[in-house]
Amino acid sequence: MQISAHQGQQIGLLARTIGARLAIEVGTFTGYSSLCIAERCPPTASSNAATSAPNGRRSRGAIGRRPAGRADRAHHRARHPDARPAADAGLAGKVDLAFIDADKESYDAYYERCLKLVRSGGLILVDNVLWGGSVIDPADNDADTKAIRALNAKLKADDRIDLALFAVGDGMTCALKR
Repeated sequence: MQISAHQGQQIGLLARTIGARLAIEVGTFTGYSSLCIAERCPPTASSNAATSAPNGRRSRGAIGRRPAGRADRAHHRARHPDARPAADAGLAGKVDLAFIDADKESYDAYYERCLKLVRSGGLILVDNVLWGGSVIDPADNDADTKAIRALNAKLKADDRIDLALFAVGDGMTCALKR
């Protein structure tokens, strides 16, 4: 359920590399990934973690509402899963980094919403894109696997981004918005 320490280092370094000051996380468990981002951002930066679940229900996850250490930089607020409130709050094109790690069937919707929120030159990170190798198993057709497989194909063809796949953890896509 939680990203690995190696992924945390990678996410933090990416946040620092782009000078992230505003980050959004779609899906949260302990708040560890938010903390990894916040530790590498300037003191005035903030992140908003969005809890998520299918059908608009709040996730039963979100164990850590305010991670220890850099709680001043990582502000957790429950949001609607498709991040509409963030767009309505005037954040369209202002977010530096978005990290998606929520219900897999909604990954495409989360990606599209984050693409609207993230600025040009900002990053969208998507976790679990290898899905334990299931994405390359043609016999595996459960809903989550099909959704991730479809998103991977979409991202490969998407001319709105530059794309890299990091084979760390369960696979993490890094999409740089053009």
